[in-house]
Amino acid sequence: MRKDWKLSLLKKIASVFGKKDEPNNNGAKKQQEKSSKSQQKKKQPEPGTVEWRPGQKPVKGKGAGGPRKKPQGQRKGPKGGKPQDDRPPRPPRKPRAPKKEAPPFELGPEEIERMKEFRPEEEDRRVAYEKRLKQRWNEKHGIKSERPERKKREPRGDGDRKPRRNDGEKRPRREQQPKRERPADAPYTVTAGATERRKTEDVPWDPETFTIAPEEGKIRFHDLELHPKLMQSIHALGWEYATPIQGEILPGTLKGKDMAGRAQTGTGKTAAFLISIINHCLKNPLEKHSASSPRALIIAPTRELAMQIGEDSVGLNKFTGLRTVVLYGGMDYNKQQRELEDGLVDIVVATPGRLLDFENKNVVNISHAEIMVIDEADRMLDMGFIPDVRRIIYKTPAKEKRQTVLFSATLSDDVMKLAAAWMVDPERIDVEPEQVAVDTVDQKVFIVTDDQKFTLLYNIIKNDNPDRIIIFTNRRDQAERLSEDLDRYGHKCEMLSGAVTQKKRMRILEDFKAGKVKVLVATDVAGRGIHVDGLSHVVNFNIPENPDDYVHRIGRTGRAGSLGQSITFACEMESFELPKIEELLGMDLPCKMPTEEMLAELPSAPPRKPRARRPQQGGHRGGGRRPQGGHHRAGQKRSGGGTGHRVPRDK
Repeated sequence: MRKDWKLSLLKKIASVFGKKDEPNNNGAKKQQEKSSKSQQKKKQPEPGTVEWRPGQKPVKGKGAGGPRKKPQGQRKGPKGGKPQDDRPPRPPRKPRAPKKEAPPFELGPEEIERMKEFRPEEEDRRVAYEKRLKQRWNEKHGIKSERPERKKREPRGDGDRKPRRNDGEKRPRREQQPKRERPADAPYTVTAGATERRKTEDVPWDPETFTIAPEEGKIRFHDLELHPKLMQSIHALGWEYATPIQGEILPGTLKGKDMAGRAQTGTGKTAAFLISIINHCLKNPLEKHSASSPRALIIAPTRELAMQIGEDSVGLNKFTGLRTVVLYGGMDYNKQQRELEDGLVDIVVATPGRLLDFENKNVVNISHAEIMVIDEADRMLDMGFIPDVRRIIYKTPAKEKRQTVLFSATLSDDVMKLAAAWMVDPERIDVEPEQVAVDTVDQKVFIVTDDQKFTLLYNIIKNDNPDRIIIFTNRRDQAERLSEDLDRYGHKCEMLSGAVTQKKRMRILEDFKAGKVKVLVATDVAGRGIHVDGLSHVVNFNIPENPDDYVHRIGRTGRAGSLGQSITFACEMESFELPKIEELLGMDLPCKMPTEEMLAELPSAPPRKPRARRPQQGGHRGGGRRPQGGHHRAGQKRSGGGTGHRVPRDK
């Protein structure tokens, strides 16, 4: 009865949802037949084996059907390995050919000779030159430069983390300070990247107010037919007559000729090529001027010289509206890039390395430069900058489509041969080449011993009381020791060398020009391109090994017609350098002994601070003290001549 009741219920459900859901007895029967056949197909266990059943642990090496049989057609593999097929064994792999290693970096004979030309104070240039050679070697042999590992950032402590703001708390707004208005007569200075650009205003100016009477043997700027705005800037600077180098070279450069000028330092070489560039840009304006594409390019060997050219350009562009950008290493790269991209650029003054960095990244485009100037060409082409100068020149237009001008205090025949390849029929002008030193400089040479140098220097500063004085040394360690001793004896001074960062150099030079610092101790890094008004004394504490450096040192004083003094200390270690200097000057330097007053005893001073010993790099062995003046053998000349000076210990 129960079964009939269930069937009747299922039939009613099937009638509601459809006949397809009705249970089929035929399907159930077929399913039972399939299950019975599958049970019959199961293999019976072979005799001697144990059938595995659920819940039992399997026997090692035996499955449910007993031990495995090796399938036919397979062979035994190696010990502990899997059985292999009857396929033939694979041939052994050929060993990979070793990678060709690039030859080690080596310097050629010409490069070795060029490296020897660097002086001790030019160590930073020598390192940079060797680094460029190594980069070219790696590019030639396909060696990728290895990047230095980044330093992992140390996690902050709990107390160093900034407190978080609440959700409802808002960030306080900063009060906007009103912009300072620059006075119209305020001087413009060169900052970290570029010269500041003055918004040109139509200042009323009558050219008739700038009248200069003609004088025999002198050239007025009126006679050169310059642009009125340029004449207004010259009038504001107070210039009346052109200097000899300007009077000789400006008539040719204003017509677009390629020229090379040689003149004494401090005679106006910088103003000569700036006047020709500014006059060309004003008289030949462009209809379309793309950004970061200068019309004139000036390259200089040192950062200080580039900054000095930039300052002179600001003065001459006071009323012209032309923009000058100065590029040099050691300062913020991104800031200089923003200066290039912020508006049109007319004149670019740069050192070779930083200019190539910007050009390779397409930040500046020099392919449309109309005028190219190489200042201090002897140092630029002689001291390892030849590859960089060539790369710069090849990126400018062809020499027939640009004007090339070279200026330097000393131009040799070898330099002129190199420069002739980049110029079209260059005209060379020498202004008074037989007289290298300036007449307004009184040159004195005192014969002293190495121990008397500092005493003589102290008494000269005490008795003469100069407004500003530069003391030159040959090496950085000599400059450091001398500046420390001057501070001990009450003379506030600053030190300028290749080890000083660029920001500190700029601060030192600004303080020295402003009169905040009266005594400056420097190596030859400050020998060129530094123009300081009111510099009355230049002291050669060490005689330079290169005679040209002597000319550039004493050229820092006696500029623009003012009188100056050059004092040289000739000791037993350096006096043999004087004949080379006299040969270059074409005159004899009178030597004399200092008076007793000049060698007066030094006052008492605090003891010198102990200096930390630098780690030795494998050159000095054995005990005892190292000989003073560095490593040298008997009979070998010391670089720079001795220790520089010695101060008594009890003082």
